[in-house]
Amino acid sequence: MSSGSRPMLRGAFTALVTPFLADGRVDEAAFRRLVRWQVLAGIDGLVPCGTTGEAPTLTPTEREWLIATTVEIVAERPSGARIRVVAGTGTNDTAATIAATRRAADLGADAALVVAPYYNRPDSRMLEAHFRAVADEGELPIVVYNVPSRTGTNVDAATFLRLAEHPRVIAVKEASGQLEQIARICRERPRDVAVLAGDDAWTLPMLALGADGVVSVASNEIPGELVALCAAARAGDWDAARRTHERWLPLFLANFRGAPNPVPAKAALALMGLLDDDTVRGPLLRLDDEARSVLAVTLRELGLVEAAGGRIGEPAREAVA
Repeated sequence: MSSGSRPMLRGAFTALVTPFLADGRVDEAAFRRLVRWQVLAGIDGLVPCGTTGEAPTLTPTEREWLIATTVEIVAERPSGARIRVVAGTGTNDTAATIAATRRAADLGADAALVVAPYYNRPDSRMLEAHFRAVADEGELPIVVYNVPSRTGTNVDAATFLRLAEHPRVIAVKEASGQLEQIARICRERPRDVAVLAGDDAWTLPMLALGADGVVSVASNEIPGELVALCAAARAGDWDAARRTHERWLPLFLANFRGAPNPVPAKAALALMGLLDDDTVRGPLLRLDDEARSVLAVTLRELGLVEAAGGRIGEPAREAVA
């Protein structure tokens, strides 16, 4: 397959949180503000309905609204440069994943993020068959999402490299934490297939191995900084990329400390004034008081909140309303 025949994903892609009101309903106004702010910050791509968006607890109607709204707001952008919308559609049911991917295509998404089936624990042969079926029948390019810590299965290098020959497999989101596996994928994948970090703390090491970007939790909080990190690496300015990584590493780690993702990230966004409420849906619970206090100290040390609370340089709400 010739280079450039598949849409290339490069840069920072925000794994969007899903804001909820105190009563548990989707906070539609807050979600619109968040997406508009991401666009203003120059984000490269947006990922609604992923793990960070609490997809397993969203109804089909809510997922459709989140995807359609993201597509709608991205389309408002006056620039001709397209912000890619990669909709989370993966489940542990192949037929349901195909149906969700087709619906995301109807709603205008550019690609689908398809997680390895969880709980069923398919082996490599079964994983390959699952992803091929979604690529064949889902009507969208797909990003294979490998996150063994959540799924209990690993899409190994040999399996992904076979999948990468499929014309609709355009990327892998790699969160295995297995350096040799990632290095092999970066070295041997077709050049028009992207490798995206699935963990903010792994972004710089993976970029150094030849990866193309990151699907980021931290870019909910600092979108411009993640864009800058990826752009510096792409330009070969490794000193700048390393400085950005070192500057924000405490945040990358804090987003996964004290509770599962996205609980700490939502708490941080609320402390920063970017969300009114950090409600999550069960079985998740809000960050407890002790962990919240530790998080607040980290945010203050990073200059993301003032001593009295509130985000430094918080965008005016009317600018993104």
